[in-house]
Amino acid sequence: MPKFLLSLVLICATTFAWAQDSQQEKLEQRKAQIQQEIRDNEKMLQSVRKKEKSAVNEYLIQANKIRLKEKLINTTAKQEKLISNDMYINQVQVNKLKKELKVLKEDYAEMILKSYKSRSEQSRAMFILSSESFLQAYKRAQYLKQYTAFRKNQGLEIQSKTAQLVDFNAKLDGQRQVKKKIIAENQKEKVTLEAEKKEQQKLVNSLKKDKNKIAADIRSKQSESKRIDRQIDRLIREAIAEANRKAAAERAKANPGSSEAKAPVSSSKIVMTPEDKVLAADFKANRGRLPWPVEKGFISLGYGDQPHPLHPSITVHNSGVEITTEDGANARAVFAGEVSKVIVLSPVNKAVVIQHGDYFTVYQNLSSVSVSQGDKVTIKQNIGRVRTSGDTGKTIIKFLIMQNTSNNNPEGWLQSR
Repeated sequence: MPKFLLSLVLICATTFAWAQDSQQEKLEQRKAQIQQEIRDNEKMLQSVRKKEKSAVNEYLIQANKIRLKEKLINTTAKQEKLISNDMYINQVQVNKLKKELKVLKEDYAEMILKSYKSRSEQSRAMFILSSESFLQAYKRAQYLKQYTAFRKNQGLEIQSKTAQLVDFNAKLDGQRQVKKKIIAENQKEKVTLEAEKKEQQKLVNSLKKDKNKIAADIRSKQSESKRIDRQIDRLIREAIAEANRKAAAERAKANPGSSEAKAPVSSSKIVMTPEDKVLAADFKANRGRLPWPVEKGFISLGYGDQPHPLHPSITVHNSGVEITTEDGANARAVFAGEVSKVIVLSPVNKAVVIQHGDYFTVYQNLSSVSVSQGDKVTIKQNIGRVRTSGDTGKTIIKFLIMQNTSNNNPEGWLQSR
């Protein structure tokens, strides 16, 4: 094989191996993240079981744990596939090296045999002295010199190929062990997943007995949720109108008698300052990259109209997302902005509204609040403590994203987990 082509093959093999290693590292990181989320869910599940107050909440946490287990199994399967591909490539290299080594050894043995037959210094001297001319004698001397160097290089190449073969065989042995470990992990996770599913089914069966009571509770909470949504909508409209009145007053002061200053004040669309426009553009540019409003947790109820996870015949509406988190969790701002409102929804339930240009983020179900109206907040700043329900034992934050008065699906804005 020409040297250029051999070099090209080696470069391609090295590049592919690097890509494989990079993919394997990413999968290992993803696996560690999922395992941490499973541990967090287990901690929340144990907390709920200890309180023994909410079978529904236990079901939701259990369902999320099962979903995470399935993700973990899928990630581990991808790891196994990558290792198998890498092992195949290394096995091809081993087979190739064995063939090359065999040919080299055969050639070398033949060369040694010929050399043995004409090994005496006298025969070499006669080979040169029997030349018909000085030029022929010189060429024969050069040939013998090149032949000796070639023999030496052949020996060195055999040593190099042998070392490479040992190295590739060692890699293969290591990969076999890693693959064996991954397969064992996957089998273990599958067994625990089946056990989790059986436990979940038992929980579902026990909940079916209290279907009427749970359905009544769902409807009651839906009614309460709609009332809160109307209250938040009204307060945001008031905040928009107030901001627009201030902006109109500033314009009137700068341009007395202008028609723009006398225009009706809108309560549905905020008139943004240049600073507001920059903040709104920055907020929009971070769609899909916003941090979660709590450090740990999972979405236990998504956005919009959907069947209830336990009773599909009951449709529930959600103006944001509900995130189940751990007891004592802090709520945090998902982006820089200004606190527009601090709302007391009930004696034990507070909400914070943060403005980001013409966008608003709303953080509901807080037991305490650590910011005030007009405060400037930074990304991930703690703004309050998430409330744990005394009735259900749930620790849930309801999170909304609105542009003016229009609701957005927060799942599309938050970082994927």
